[in-house]
Amino acid sequence: MIGTIFDIKKFAVHDGPGIRSTVFLKGCHLNCIWCHNPEGISQKVNLWYFENKCIKCHKCIGSCPNSALSVQEKPLSHIKIDTEKCSNAGTCVEICPTGALCFDGRTISTQEIVEILMSDQVFYEQSQGGITLSGGDPFYQSDFALDILKSCKSKAIHTAIETCLYVHSDILEHFIPFVDLFIVDMKLFDTYEHQRYTGVRNESIKFNLHYLADRKANLLVRIPLIPGITAKDENIKNIAAFVHSIRDDIKIELINYNVLAESKYRIMNKSYSLLKNMESFTKNELNHFIQIINSEGVSVLEEKYVD
Repeated sequence: MIGTIFDIKKFAVHDGPGIRSTVFLKGCHLNCIWCHNPEGISQKVNLWYFENKCIKCHKCIGSCPNSALSVQEKPLSHIKIDTEKCSNAGTCVEICPTGALCFDGRTISTQEIVEILMSDQVFYEQSQGGITLSGGDPFYQSDFALDILKSCKSKAIHTAIETCLYVHSDILEHFIPFVDLFIVDMKLFDTYEHQRYTGVRNESIKFNLHYLADRKANLLVRIPLIPGITAKDENIKNIAAFVHSIRDDIKIELINYNVLAESKYRIMNKSYSLLKNMESFTKNELNHFIQIINSEGVSVLEEKYVD
């Protein structure tokens, strides 16, 4: 089976137990205004231009069969990409001597992915690690994601999936036998706030968490801490209370705000909706949120950065 990914990160230690390889699938049903992997929102593969790597040789312009590249005189003779004309032929990427042009993803087969993942099998075995599917959201390419998981489970590899659970439960049901750990993002408890900041309502997400809990799935809930949006006492408290109400052995992990996300939006020529100069939370601030979660009877894993 063929699908689209934007990265495979080896020796990952924040995406489940042990040493892992994380496969980032393209495509997501949500459109969070703070998204830290904006290249994963669309399943479409796009051309990226890194201004700081460009030496202004302009070889790429003549190489494009669709005349999709031109010189933008201001500022500093940078390359301008006409996304309507670009067909991802790749000639500009091949001819660029510095890697200033590259694609934000690639098509790949299940077999190719599994071969890459299995090259680190010894590390999985020694560390009780495995593989994790992330994104985007793996359920956006549900058939492809399931095919990868089935292949890995057939080789006795521990599997995890990072997801917002915005998926029909009929599809989710097929995944349960092949997933050892569901890492579930819960961003906002209030339905209106969830739709405002992510583009979709959250009733199905809550239902699916119940659905997995009732079927004894291994669950970890993550809360990304976005200043002024998700990182509010009431939101943290409501999520913790909800998690405890569906099963009392589910832990929560806090994901600190990543200040480096904005640079990706500049590369993609997109505006970043959050305020500039926002900072990650201090240890004392994180401890405050941890106390709120603990007060609802829920344990907290150590905080990590959004990656």
